[in-house]
Formats: sequence, C-alpha cells, structure tokens
Amino acid sequence: MKELMRVFKAGIYKDNPVFRQILGICSSLAVTNLLINSFVMGVGLMFVTAFSSFTVSLLRSTTPKHIRMMVQTLIISAYVIILDIFLKAYFPSMSKALGPYVGLIITNCIIMGRAEAFAQKNKPFISFFDGLIMGLGYTIVLLVIAFFRELLGFGSLFGIQVLGENWVNWTLMIMPPGAFFMLGIVIWATYGLFPKEEQDKGGVKA
Repeated sequence: MKELMRVFKAGIYKDNPVFRQILGICSSLAVTNLLINSFVMGVGLMFVTAFSSFTVSLLRSTTPKHIRMMVQTLIISAYVIILDIFLKAYFPSMSKALGPYVGLIITNCIIMGRAEAFAQKNKPFISFFDGLIMGLGYTIVLLVIAFFRELLGFGSLFGIQVLGENWVNWTLMIMPPGAFFMLGIVIWATYGLFPKEEQDKGGVKA
C-alpha cells in the first residue's frame, strides 16, 4: 500500500510528467483548446502508458538488452494502433478532431520514459499502476489548461456555452501562443505550491 501511495503522489504532482519533468508537452499544447479533446487524449494516453508498462514489465526478463528499446517501441505502437482503431470505429468525429496526434502518442516521451525507467525494473502490477497514474497526472494538467483555454477562448466548457452573449472571446487562447502561455502559468503555479526541495524528495525511484 505504501508503494502504491508513493507512486500515486509521484504521478499526480511530485514527479508529474508535464510540469515536473516537462515531457509530452507537444500534445499538451496541441489538443488543449477544447476540454473534450484533452479528456480523450488523456484517457488514451493512460490506456497506452498503463498497458505498455505492464507488458514491458511482463517481458523484462526475456527481452534481450540489445533490442530492448525496439521491443518497447513495438509494444507501445501496438497499443496506440488499438486505441486508434477503437476511436475510428466508435468515435469517428473525435478521431478526426484529434487528427495525427493519436498516432504521435507512440513518440510521447512519457510512455517510453516510464517503460525504461520503471517498468523495466519493477513487477507488472506496480508497473501498470505507475503507467496509469503517470497518465492521470498528464491528463489532469491537460484538463486544467483546456479549462481556461476553452472558457476564455470560446466561452464554453465541454462545448456548452457558459458565458453570456456579451462575452468577448479571447482569440489568443485558441491559438498556439495561448497554449504556451497557459502551460507556463501552470508550471509557475505548481512550483509555487510545491517547493523544489519537496518535489525532489518525492520522485519515484526506479
């Protein structure tokens, strides 16, 4: 239980992949103009990270060291393909909205990082949990950024108009600079809430 709690705290804030490790920010910036896009991308990454870490851990003792990275990439690719097919089959409009960013999950540093740093050295269950929580930490950051970008840029949340007709949309928020702006604020606020000394004590040890 202590190990699970340590992994949970690390993935959510102490070793968060976005604002602590600054990983996976390309998709963080690309899909955060709408909450629904960010939610689906986050859930998809949670699925891929969790099952990739589980599979890597399961095969860690039988995978030759000289092809370890290639095997990890193959495993990640397989789960991304499953996710892509699922979205195209059951949520075609969402698949179209996310465009190439689903496929680019393969190159997300968070997944490969957890596979190499954690799953390769730990048992399957805790590796699955680590991948799931790291994905959750990533998703939370995406949703926080998307909340303000959609609210200020469109006056809506999850596509539902919440601000009055007199609201003037902030065009900057739906443009790429708005994503950089919001990500910078999130990182700044996080380092203010969790001092660096506290964060350095909380990282997950491989």
